[in-house]
Amino acid sequence: MNDRKLLGAAGEALAAALLYGQGYEILEQNYRCRIGEIDLICQKDDTLVFVEVKSRFSVDFGRPCEAVNPVKQERMRWVADYYQMIRHLEGMDIRFQVIEILVNQIQDAF
Repeated sequence: MNDRKLLGAAGEALAAALLYGQGYEILEQNYRCRIGEIDLICQKDDTLVFVEVKSRFSVDFGRPCEAVNPVKQERMRWVADYYQMIRHLEGMDIRFQVIEILVNQIQDAF
């Protein structure tokens, strides 16, 4: 497994733990369907939360959340609609969330 895949998996696990600690129920991790994918699908109270996790080693090419462009946002909406339809959850409130994780290593810090 390459560094990017390891970072992505670690970031998603950290995000899931963070959300769980905040009282979210994790319904799906790495949900994939024919339309696309969503990293985490959670529920808190009566709201479904669709979460995209972006992890990076640096901000050389921008902040991690900037990768969630309008095309990605629209794809997430389609996947969310599909998920609600197949799970018969059409009436639930939904929210979209982005969790960005920046891993910064300072060699020889002191």
